[in-house]
Amino acid sequence: MAEDTLDPATDTANPAAVPPESTESKEAGHEKLQQTVEISDVGPCKKHVKITVERAAIDERFKEKFDELLKDRSAAVPGFRPGKAPRKYIERKFKSTVKEDVRREVLMASLEQLAEDSKLSPLAPPELDPDQLELHDEGPFVYEFDVEVRPEFDLPDLKGIKLRKPVRKYGDAEIAHEQRRALEPYGTLLPKEGTNVRIEPNDYIVADFVSVDGSKELNRAIEVNVRVEKRLALNDGVAEDFSKEISGAKVGDVREVNLKLAETVADQAIKGKTVKGRFTIKEIKTIKQPDLTAEILEKFGVKNEAQLQELIATSLERNLEYSQRQYARQQLLQFVAQKVKWDLPRDLLIRQATRILQRRVMEMQAGGMTEQQIEARLTVLRQNVLQSTAVSLMEHFVLQKIAEDQKIEIKDADIDAEIARIAAQKGESPRKVKAQMERDEMIEALATDLLERKALDIVLSDAEYEEFEVKPDDQEGEVATVEAQAVTGEMVEPKVEEAEKPAE
Repeated sequence: MAEDTLDPATDTANPAAVPPESTESKEAGHEKLQQTVEISDVGPCKKHVKITVERAAIDERFKEKFDELLKDRSAAVPGFRPGKAPRKYIERKFKSTVKEDVRREVLMASLEQLAEDSKLSPLAPPELDPDQLELHDEGPFVYEFDVEVRPEFDLPDLKGIKLRKPVRKYGDAEIAHEQRRALEPYGTLLPKEGTNVRIEPNDYIVADFVSVDGSKELNRAIEVNVRVEKRLALNDGVAEDFSKEISGAKVGDVREVNLKLAETVADQAIKGKTVKGRFTIKEIKTIKQPDLTAEILEKFGVKNEAQLQELIATSLERNLEYSQRQYARQQLLQFVAQKVKWDLPRDLLIRQATRILQRRVMEMQAGGMTEQQIEARLTVLRQNVLQSTAVSLMEHFVLQKIAEDQKIEIKDADIDAEIARIAAQKGESPRKVKAQMERDEMIEALATDLLERKALDIVLSDAEYEEFEVKPDDQEGEVATVEAQAVTGEMVEPKVEEAEKPAE
């Protein structure tokens, strides 16, 4: 990891105190605090910060508080006329209240000053409990905390980076296929008819499921309903080639698929292992397409089939653009990773997992995916959350560094415009979408996604591309989900308490 880029005066490589500054702070009426800041490494992506605020600033605030109380008629005390109580009496009577106010004000001013003066890039609020800090009657105010930060590194030259770009032309057949998928929610699920009926992609099956590890049975489920997609996600495992491995089977057949177990699997001794999932086919069903009525067309916001096909073609192009950007991000990360090495500790990955999943939601929404598509992909990401978080965090660090070097900023107008676009995509009002995002604490994730998109745009605008035709089998493909586990027992979520254990 590159050396920390904090100002030399504040880094522990030079333990001298930060030189006091007399310029006015943003806090009205107060000069900048005289404080010493010591920052040291305590692990990968973690700093220990110790701050010492000199007594002069503390005493100044005490004086101001008591001066206000002496002038304030509300500080009247029995036996004295309003505003005429002796200062020592006022100080003794209101000492505890004033002390708490001063402690809070000094702490806030100190942290704000730290944010302005240092080059720390925190990933989350510091591990600091203000209620545990004590302000003594004499001497400086000293407090310290640990904080997780972005690793410091130098970006390699990205101008003219060579990238491979997947391209694909969508013809009438692809548009017709997507139209059938789009209309399926309004169709009718019926048994598949005909002679020698066999499973095909996009069919629905009813099957008995058994998972096995060699000769050992891990779990079973009766009559599970599954759509035949490229991938199948159970609660604790993923069959990456589900459609390929199950297609061609008929009622009564038993098909085995490869199941990669998640890191959250109940039996931690076999987490990450590939086991077998056996499906005994009991029924094969298909969707009977609905008539294309005006009522159904209205649900898509169009008036005729031609407009619907145009809408679907646009959606396919947006999905392709999303895939192209994701592919570019992967190549960018691989390029930087060859030049820069950093270590991401397990506890950091666990704490950042929720934020990363929120960002992934923003990316997929920007890519035009439906809520169902997003939720299916999240099911996969959650299963190996530490691995997916590690990759996403590295991408985040690289794109944030690009944004910092290019001085990219996200304004409220940018956020409002993106919310309006998401609202239009959902067919809802921007106010409703924004309120929902605020309730789910997604605004920060949206701002981060916008910043990273702008940073990626800068790299892509200067890149040199080698286009290649992507085949349908090479695309990510849809994900089917089923409420079943490959292994019995309560699934195990990664915990910070276990972070000290070596990561596998």
